[in-house]
Amino acid sequence: MRHPSTTLTAAELEIMHEVWRLKQATVREVYEALRERRKVAYTSVMTVMKILEQKGHLRKKQEERAYVYRPSRPRAQVLRGMVRDFVDRVFQGAAKPLMVHLVEDSRLSPEDLAEIRRLLSKSQ
Repeated sequence: MRHPSTTLTAAELEIMHEVWRLKQATVREVYEALRERRKVAYTSVMTVMKILEQKGHLRKKQEERAYVYRPSRPRAQVLRGMVRDFVDRVFQGAAKPLMVHLVEDSRLSPEDLAEIRRLLSKSQ
């Protein structure tokens, strides 16, 4: 099995979010969940899930007539790796410019800012 790639494409991440939410899922279950939000082809979901399995993000097991996919790693671990990769690529490994950007972004609510302050004071 290949070592899992840290960064997922938008389509891969969307599918991983569904599998993490469901804990385990068939292609049909993921397809139905995605179809509630947007138009998507069953074969596209199947292809991306096969790619995620090849990359090591999903494991599959045949149960009755369908394969059931389970995440290989917890959501937090995958997202942490993606953030680390993003900081390395965009900010040359420096987290401070990212934090400054996030704090200055008007999309952060007062609650978000309070949580950031709490986390920063806890880590010191």
